Amino acid sequence: MITQCFFSELLSPEELIRIRRDTGCGLELIQFSVSENLDHFSDTMRKEKELLVRMDHPPVTIHGPFLDLNPMTFDSRIRQVVLDRFAQAYEAAEELHAARIIFHSGMVPTVYFLEGWAERMTAFWEDFLPGRREIPVCMENVLDREYEPFAEIAAALTDRFPNFGICLDLGHAHCYSNHPETDWTSALKPYIRHLHLHDNDGTADSHHALGTDTVQWETVMDAVRTQPQDITMTVECNTCQDAQTSLQAIQKQL
Repeated sequence: MITQCFFSELLSPEELIRIRRDTGCGLELIQFSVSENLDHFSDTMRKEKELLVRMDHPPVTIHGPFLDLNPMTFDSRIRQVVLDRFAQAYEAAEELHAARIIFHSGMVPTVYFLEGWAERMTAFWEDFLPGRREIPVCMENVLDREYEPFAEIAAALTDRFPNFGICLDLGHAHCYSNHPETDWTSALKPYIRHLHLHDNDGTADSHHALGTDTVQWETVMDAVRTQPQDITMTVECNTCQDAQTSLQAIQKQL
């Protein structure tokens, strides 16, 4: 079942404070996804805690680092950097008692082949997840064109690591994959723990308000809201108006 809604920190602090006051929703923090902020971890943590105080202590999710990082890398030194950066973000999630932490898959289809990709990703998570069972960890589709590898990774991990699951980004599936987002949902339904919600026309990752373009978000919401596991969601829009419009559409749908 869908249990909680968050707004992305793509909005300004003032907009987030207002939207929190008006809706009671939580916040998905994106500052820990930036390497420079991780280099100044204590300062970033202080600033984010100050924002959370101003927002009256909302529930939070954390968006993990992704720029320049590739979990399935063949280079052992790069792999260690990815593990270290992911560990920093997970530490932030623990300190802030986050409901979820979301990491990108890192797949770039024009650079990497899918052959062996799921196996290498599974091996990465097998190294990262032990000892980190408190915060649910979700892997998000971004440029990914195929959903089968996501299902393969989740099937290999979830029995041993129940806190691992999938963050299905409907906008990304709609504009970067030839498979409709409803196919992604059908294949990944048992493993979906979080949704990223925004709309686009299928040609660019626009992050528009739900209902203004062609993402089949209503069908997806109908499919997942009866799931026995808790599913949370984040509205990822670039403007306050689009975020509020999206929440109103979600409330009407549910």
